[in-house]
Amino acid sequence: MNLFFHPLDLKLKHTFQIARGSCDIKNNVVVLLKDADGIIGYGEAAPNSFFGEDAQSVARVLNQSIDLLKNADPFHLEDITRLLKNRFPGDTAARAAIDIALYDMIGKKLRIPLYQLLGLARPTAKITSYTIGIDTMEKMCAKAHEVKDFPILKIKAGFKEDVEVLKELRKITGAVFRVDVNTGWTLPEAIEKLNLMENLGVEFVEQPFPAGSIEMLQKLRRHVKVPVFVDEEVKDTSDIIAVSHVVDGINIKLMKCGGIREAIRMIHLARAHGLKIMVGCNIESSLSITAAAHVTPLVDYIDLDGHILISNDPYTGVTVDKGRLTLPAGNGLGVTSRSGETLSSLQG
Repeated sequence: MNLFFHPLDLKLKHTFQIARGSCDIKNNVVVLLKDADGIIGYGEAAPNSFFGEDAQSVARVLNQSIDLLKNADPFHLEDITRLLKNRFPGDTAARAAIDIALYDMIGKKLRIPLYQLLGLARPTAKITSYTIGIDTMEKMCAKAHEVKDFPILKIKAGFKEDVEVLKELRKITGAVFRVDVNTGWTLPEAIEKLNLMENLGVEFVEQPFPAGSIEMLQKLRRHVKVPVFVDEEVKDTSDIIAVSHVVDGINIKLMKCGGIREAIRMIHLARAHGLKIMVGCNIESSLSITAAAHVTPLVDYIDLDGHILISNDPYTGVTVDKGRLTLPAGNGLGVTSRSGETLSSLQG
């Protein structure tokens, strides 16, 4: 196989702020894998600086992967996954891009959609949450007005006035609230705020404490009724058992775990330990969001809104109508380029 890649700079509709930072542009990378028959698989890397990746580190890994994949058989997914993980253990977004492209290619070669390749029925139109990033109270309320048709809102928290903002948002919408703290609370804050938020229709809270705070999570569950999920705490299967007794669920992201193959492993292990599962995302285009959408029959909750937070999505794939996700027709991912992107156009 031949590997090609190019940068993808995604523009946010609104400045996206969480408890530990903000951005207006997200620097991603698109991967194209071409086999001997001329079939091209597409993938996307959406690196997260929290895990030590950026567009430059992704590019370095992809450059080194060109020779590694030169003579590889795309159907040897297990061998390729093991090879890349051993060589680039911390570069999960880069590995995810290759993994997604491989699955896209195989689906196209077999002329079946990805969900069928995974042994799944076509996903029904499940509902995704829509994320409201941290901002002034006025702007967060204005954002909620813009998406009043969404039945589930994911509210970014972890700042001083987060409970007051939630109270104002509740006056605007009857949507289910999910609160994502992105490691921004102390234990006393979490206990106090979650007991207040319970009465505001919060379905669950995500990652209240910094990664590694197992004892704090254990204490929190004794004092609050709101279910607790973790995100930054769990990257891949190796992290699940340690938290299985102190949380109610986990957030799996293709970019965080290294792709579809590892995500499936995580789902099965989490189920074996009685955990609920959400599939989430970073700021991504329809390319990788659609890849994650093919896995949704296996999960309980969906947070796949990265592509509707941007203004310059170069691909068409999964669509969202009042929060409901619908997969595109087509083999592999079923994603198409709005510009008719081809290898010749990239190389020319």
